[in-house]
Amino acid sequence: MCDIRLFQRAYLDYQAAETLLKMPTNDEAYMNLVAYHLQQSVEKTLKGFLECAGVTVPNTHDIDKLVRMSRDNGSRATITEWIADRTDMLTRWEVDTRYNIDYCVEKEKVLKGLAGVKEFLDANGLKEELREELKAPGIREKLKGFLPKSYSPRDDFEWNCLYQIYRRQMQK
Repeated sequence: MCDIRLFQRAYLDYQAAETLLKMPTNDEAYMNLVAYHLQQSVEKTLKGFLECAGVTVPNTHDIDKLVRMSRDNGSRATITEWIADRTDMLTRWEVDTRYNIDYCVEKEKVLKGLAGVKEFLDANGLKEELREELKAPGIREKLKGFLPKSYSPRDDFEWNCLYQIYRRQMQK
């Protein structure tokens, strides 16, 4: 079975970015930190779906490479247009926000990034509220058929992740 802890950590990175953005400060270092957490959210989501597809994930922070690997290896990740158009920027957010003392992410880009990453996470079922598809009668029981007998999802977030992973098999 697929380990969904990367998805949980990806969502925590998004929540950290949201929380940091709400702090009352104009410090550029805060914008860099928010951007870094947004990049980490995307990276961990892509790596999680690659691992679920049985792909050995390289030690990389390159979002473009992870998107290409996702498309080429049967990953169940939904790549939104915002992510596809900003892979280079997101990769820079990982490296430059940490190691380039003169690098500064503008607040406007961070705000757009927050919305773009939220859209990406939602498209991939990484959200706390139960997906509409899982509210239909019998769907969760069908999904349970793909899981080990001893495993039961703890919350709606786990149900959402598992649905995203197994949705193609469920549609057969």
